[in-house]
Amino acid sequence: MSRPSFLPTLTAVILLFASDSSEAYTGVLRSKTKNPFIRKPVSKIIDTTTIGSIEVPTVGTGTISWSSDSIFSTENREVEDVVIEAYRSNAAFFDTAERYGSHIKTAFGMGYGETERMTSKYLRKAELTEGATLVKPVVATKFTPTPWRTTVQSVVDACEQSCKNLGVDQIDLYQVHMPDIVQPLRAFGKVESKDSIYWDGLAECYNRGLVKNVGVCNYGPTLVEECHKALAKKGVPLASNQISFSLLGRGNGSQETIDKCNELGVKVLACYPFAMGLLTGKYSDDCMNEDHLNPTDVSLTQKKKTNLELADLERYAFGDGVTIPEGGIQPLLTTMATIAEKREKTLAQIALNYIISKGAIPTPGCRTVAQLKDNLGAMGWRLTPTEVKMLESEADKLGFGFDGAGFKRTNEKFVGYGVEKWTLD
Repeated sequence: MSRPSFLPTLTAVILLFASDSSEAYTGVLRSKTKNPFIRKPVSKIIDTTTIGSIEVPTVGTGTISWSSDSIFSTENREVEDVVIEAYRSNAAFFDTAERYGSHIKTAFGMGYGETERMTSKYLRKAELTEGATLVKPVVATKFTPTPWRTTVQSVVDACEQSCKNLGVDQIDLYQVHMPDIVQPLRAFGKVESKDSIYWDGLAECYNRGLVKNVGVCNYGPTLVEECHKALAKKGVPLASNQISFSLLGRGNGSQETIDKCNELGVKVLACYPFAMGLLTGKYSDDCMNEDHLNPTDVSLTQKKKTNLELADLERYAFGDGVTIPEGGIQPLLTTMATIAEKREKTLAQIALNYIISKGAIPTPGCRTVAQLKDNLGAMGWRLTPTEVKMLESEADKLGFGFDGAGFKRTNEKFVGYGVEKWTLD
């Protein structure tokens, strides 16, 4: 880890909180709801895998971008439509966290748990209106390490609050959001890692029956193996490890982490599967031409990224001749397009299926039903080994990888007093 660079601005503080991706609808419901019928699924394709003891679709949905349209309630019609469509499609696997929620409210300590409550609310509504599904919905959530959370009980308390937010007695998958990198006194030579305490906390939640499975996030090969051994001593299996991984994000120890997780029987969840949209083709030569914009793609027709993020993404896409060779990722997109045309798939579906073919579960962010349907089109088929090698070969030829854009980075976080960085390797 590098020594933090101090950024004493309100923006940094706000970005800390805003950042970052059963028996009934999720977990074990406190009150059972009768399902009078089983609705015929929208999609006939059921493509699942397992995380520990639970069955999940091979494509999940990240919820980091979800927030309420109201200051005083949890309302978002687009999110509601996404949740119901996923439920009807036997693909209701949502990855959330206690810290996800409205950026402004979270910045002032009011947004914690908002996305958990919103996901619960709309899943409950889907269950009542749509009936039972063939693949039970699953919600994974996360505990956030902070300097003031120093005990096993702090993990249990947070887990119990997440149970309340989700309206369940038992969470499907409970994860530690990241290694204990927030160390305010690092600049003064004082670092006290609480990772092992958090692992004991996960074990306590598991043994109390508060969670079905436990996992971690942003752990490299060494740390994931240490956690796996520590939990095993308490009779608790480590079910998952969520990392940044994509065709453009195979460096920084990501591939080595996947290999280690496969060896240990730990399922990998992959965030940033599109490299912030680069692998969907939205920054290709054609798509940057307004005549070719897809009106259903809100990420293109409505500005959702900062100018700094857009500048970085365009640098990746087309190159600047300095940090990124001229042409950027266009050669890789061309290869992806060739495979996509042959298979009658979209570039986004090729990007997601690549991750599935590597044994991981992509959890792309999703704000609209159109985006969800496109994501689910990556299920039910697999790239051939030859196609996987073609894609990796072309990605390797680029000579660079993706580590985020603007203030959104795959290997660093704003933490109020500055920036903390880490590497999986």
